[in-house]
Amino acid sequence: MTDTKVGVPRNPLPPFEEAEELGPRDAEFVKDLVAVLAKHGNLNRFGLCLLHNHFPLRAGEVLVETNDPEARTLHAHVEKADRTQHAKASQWRFVPHSGGEPGAEPTAGSCQEIMLCTTLDLCPGREHERHDR
Repeated sequence: MTDTKVGVPRNPLPPFEEAEELGPRDAEFVKDLVAVLAKHGNLNRFGLCLLHNHFPLRAGEVLVETNDPEARTLHAHVEKADRTQHAKASQWRFVPHSGGEPGAEPTAGSCQEIMLCTTLDLCPGREHERHDR
């Protein structure tokens, strides 16, 4: 399972309705980001997502994404971090390099996982893969 830092204080994110989407004033930022991704061969590996909050997570909880390829749907739900079988991070939040956010361990790195997923266990529509192991 992924080493998920649970209960680490984070700066609050705005509700979705108040989160500012990408706009014309972000053109130079996007150009620079594309250049960095291209330099490291990651243009088809990483992108952008709008950081926002639909509801708070309690300490010890993690947001989990599942999918159903046949129904072509994605689902997000909360699980207890110490009991989840979803182990692959799919979204991260950047944190400052100078030791992270207040209360974070200095070794926490420059990213925090904000969503986990896996294409195997527990995802609707993938039951056949559970038996193939």
